Amino acid sequence: MSADTPTRPAPEESAPPPAPPSTSPAGSSTLFGRGLLYVVVAGMQLVSSAFVSPVLAHVLGDPAALGTLALAVSVHQLLIAFVLLGVDQAAVLRASQDGDDRVARSLATTALLLATACTTVVWATAAWWGPFTGFTDRPVLFLTVVWTVPTAGAFVALGLLLAADRLRPYTVITAVSTVGGQLLGVGLVLGHVEAAGPTGVARYVTGLVVADAVGAVAGLLVTRPRWRGAFHRPTVGPALAFGVPLVLSALSGYVLNAGDRIVLQRLVGPAEVGRYQIAYTLGYVATQVIALASSLWTPRFAAVADRAERWVLVGATRDTIYRLLSPVVLGIVLGAPVALRVIAPESFQPAGLLAVVYVVVLSAYAGAAGTATSRMLVIERRTRPLAVVSMLVAALNIGLNLVLVPHWGALGAAVATLVAFCALSAAQRWCARGLGTFPRASRRLHAEILLVSAVAGATVLLPQDTTTNAVRFAFALACLPWCLVLLRRARRVL
Repeated sequence: MSADTPTRPAPEESAPPPAPPSTSPAGSSTLFGRGLLYVVVAGMQLVSSAFVSPVLAHVLGDPAALGTLALAVSVHQLLIAFVLLGVDQAAVLRASQDGDDRVARSLATTALLLATACTTVVWATAAWWGPFTGFTDRPVLFLTVVWTVPTAGAFVALGLLLAADRLRPYTVITAVSTVGGQLLGVGLVLGHVEAAGPTGVARYVTGLVVADAVGAVAGLLVTRPRWRGAFHRPTVGPALAFGVPLVLSALSGYVLNAGDRIVLQRLVGPAEVGRYQIAYTLGYVATQVIALASSLWTPRFAAVADRAERWVLVGATRDTIYRLLSPVVLGIVLGAPVALRVIAPESFQPAGLLAVVYVVVLSAYAGAAGTATSRMLVIERRTRPLAVVSMLVAALNIGLNLVLVPHWGALGAAVATLVAFCALSAAQRWCARGLGTFPRASRRLHAEILLVSAVAGATVLLPQDTTTNAVRFAFALACLPWCLVLLRRARRVL
């Protein structure tokens, strides 16, 4: 953590906001242009999951089975954050700042070897830690572990393609791993009579594993990781010093995202996990897209050599995302009553999940603020503060869940998530002090955020009869052109 004297940026209203940089190597004009294409491509996973979720909910036919699947996905994400030890992110940053991918390709090999070794240890100990996390089905548990290696390979390959700005192979491999996995998984479930329950979950996960394996092989053939230098201590040492704190940060982040499900599983049962997963999937889309964009834009931010110029670009991007969130947040909350009834059968009691969607979707604002400063800390290689604050906030989230879930169930888990995200954003902003002047969002923008949040919250109190839901959905659709206008304006500026 830097000991520099903190600087206080002047309020944005006191002077005209600085213009975003236009001559950086990363090309600020590409963030909402070509850079947005990467977000769209990577977002295929979110879109395909959104289409597959209602199919699985109806085919599996049991909230407990869907809860088991949600737990498997959460554990899988935890394992991916751990086994790569952050070396894959170090490789992306080296490729972006070096202008040469030789060292990055060597680090890619290091990351793959580490992932394989760590997964072997996890496999050997799965019988011990599996029941503790709530797994009751051994085939699903071991499939979740096996899934780790091909996903790690795909992550490494896609990181190198992103840093090299190779959009076409990035698109193909992402489509194979995400859309292909969803289609294959659903096909395996629908192709067997005994699809319901744990058997259906195992078949679905099998499809995801196979698709990720195909994507990983294709990606590694295209990027060609190098064996030479994979064990070079002056290269691997700094990469681990950079990456291990990121692992702790990522693990804490996944605890922040998945810890609520584990607490729900232990205290309330898998049926409530399944209900919460449906609402969380719908409400968390905006936060996922923001985190995705921030991660994918890191190489472009890193390529801006001047720190002050980089801060201006990050601040302008954050404000643009704030504005785009206004129609997104309002549209999701307005459309949620209809969407919940489409996604989930009546056994999930969708009417009681609207408040959960509203609370979860508000996390997107905190996510936008937090990712702005976290990317700067990563680029500056100040990953240790990120790890510390992430672990503290993850612990806060678990504590809040333990207190709120017994009383409020899924809504308590959503409230704990929102509070934790706000705390994480504030802590990351504090850690970034001394790195330069970070432009503040204007008071007008803050007022817009409060107004949209209040209006969206007021609609939650309306009745959920057929007529009211139809009117809500019509207004939700009207938010789409509003969002497109803001996006077109962003492409002209950023």
